[in-house]
This record gives sequence, structure tokens and C-alpha cells, in this order.
Amino acid sequence: MDDNPNGNAPLRTGQHAEANLLYPELSRTIIGAAMEVSNKIGPGLREKAYERALCLELAKRRIPFCRQKVFEVRYDGELIDTLIPDLIVNDCLIVDTKVVSAFDQSHESQMLTYLQITQLRLAILLNFKHRQLAWKRIVR
Repeated sequence: MDDNPNGNAPLRTGQHAEANLLYPELSRTIIGAAMEVSNKIGPGLREKAYERALCLELAKRRIPFCRQKVFEVRYDGELIDTLIPDLIVNDCLIVDTKVVSAFDQSHESQMLTYLQITQLRLAILLNFKHRQLAWKRIVR
């Protein structure tokens, strides 16, 4: 898992580290779009407001995404629930907006479950709670 400077572990730097990252350019673009949203509207709103603003920013940058896509959750072949991630970007990663004091283990666990169900490999958590955006990459 990769963290930003507001997280628990240092962000990897350099060409070698970037070569090992999953979807580095797309990740950078998404985080940049989230920073733009955070800088323009600041903290204090509900998660859905940031999700909607991020969708507008991604659309401006011509990044394809699907909002609130429904996935079936099955147990022993039986449908038991549905999963609805905030955003699926470019058909390859999950973006989940949060307004929480700090990311914790439950957020990471939730994203790992989302990745397992969707069969995707990368999720980006975005936290708009504070003046400075926090993000966390979760890799399956």
C-alpha cells in the first residue's frame, strides 16, 4: 500500500519506485483532480459533494469513469447483497471519497473487499476532511 505524506508510510519516490506502481499516470491525474476539488471548495461538506465535484473535474480532464456501478455479492453462488463503489475510473481502479478524521484499518479492509469483489487491483481513498487532501493507494 502506498501512502501520501499525510498517511502512515512514506510515499515512494524515484523512477524505480514509479515503475513498480500500478497505473501511476492515472493515479497522479486522479489525485491532481482531487486536489483541485479540495483547493476550490475546501473542507466541511458531505462525501457526496466531493464525489460529484470530482466527477466534474475528471470529466473536464477527459478521464472515463462510472459512478455508483452496481456489483453483485455472492456467497456459494447465491446473491446476498450488492456493492456500489463511489467511482470506477477507466475500468481499472476504484476511487472512494471520505470525510473522516483519518484513514484507519477499516477503510483499508473495506477497499480490499471491494477490490476482491470487483476483480480490480487498485483503489484510491481520498479524504477531504481537512484543508489538505489526504490519499491512500490500496493494492490487491
